[in-house]
Amino acid sequence: MNPEESINRLHIQLPPPPKPVANYVTSVRVGNLLYVSGHGPAPAEGARTTGKVGKDLTLEEGYRAARQTALNLLATVRAALGTLDRVERVVKILGMVNCTPEFTDHPKVVNGCSDLLVEVFGENGRGARSAVGMNSLPGAIATEIEAIFLVR
Repeated sequence: MNPEESINRLHIQLPPPPKPVANYVTSVRVGNLLYVSGHGPAPAEGARTTGKVGKDLTLEEGYRAARQTALNLLATVRAALGTLDRVERVVKILGMVNCTPEFTDHPKVVNGCSDLLVEVFGENGRGARSAVGMNSLPGAIATEIEAIFLVR
């Protein structure tokens, strides 16, 4: 099953691709690599996407914020390539979690993004990854994630 079929099968509706909030572009293609700038979570009804995990948000809410962030990443990839079917694999993601100093389950939060990428791209959605905690993120968003994709 190709990625666009997976999106439809999963009943996922991608949001409009986010616009830059400062002096940068949301993606840059160099050869067969697509570098996607850090994205925050797509707004979703009933989902809390701002605040610190470990204080304002539970681990589960952080996971959902990371999943919503993956939706924004995919919207940008689709806008850059015309279709998600041109993605060969996820190369790497860097997940940043807005959290308290005591919170140490960053990888479990960023799994919200990684799990969605595997649902959409299969095993090719499982790439190298870093998951780190941050003292703050822009606009108090719960997660910010950047990614590198191998594309054709």
